[in-house]
Amino acid sequence: MPKHSPSSLNPKAPLVLDTRDLPRRPGALRTLRRVVPAPKDLGVELIGVPEGADLDLDLRLESVSEGVLVSGTVSGRVKGECGRCLREIDDSVAVPVQELYAYENSTTDATTDEDEVGRMQDDLIDLEPALRDAVVLMLPTNPLCREDCPGLCPECGVHWDDLPADHSHEQIDPRWAGLSQLNRTEE
Repeated sequence: MPKHSPSSLNPKAPLVLDTRDLPRRPGALRTLRRVVPAPKDLGVELIGVPEGADLDLDLRLESVSEGVLVSGTVSGRVKGECGRCLREIDDSVAVPVQELYAYENSTTDATTDEDEVGRMQDDLIDLEPALRDAVVLMLPTNPLCREDCPGLCPECGVHWDDLPADHSHEQIDPRWAGLSQLNRTEE
């Protein structure tokens, strides 16, 4: 008896793969190219793939003795904001994906923990958890609009790029304010 209790998968869901036409003999192979809408919350706090944006799947499904090995690339647009200057980031990402999905009642049920290996449900594979792990782990937690982004002036909040080279804010310690007035009278 499997250690997991699978919920029913919708075979028409964009990230559910049907393997009925893939023979269950090691070495059998099928390629899959598909454009699917991105699921909700595919990202980190400052950057991610917008919900519903196109994700290009370029995958290879290969039968192995214990299940189906899915490998390939997922690519799409990411949007977010720079962690230094808050400018908008609009970029693309291509992420490698590789995950083994074990057949139901295979020996992996006895030899692995429930969350170590993906599980097939009938002939269906839910690609979303593996895709989510691959994309989210590839995204930077502190994205930059460019490598040498100088950020914002901490005093006025203006982008350093938009300020003159000699930009500064004169800060006088209130305890010395009287002395600074003496210096100006000598000029």
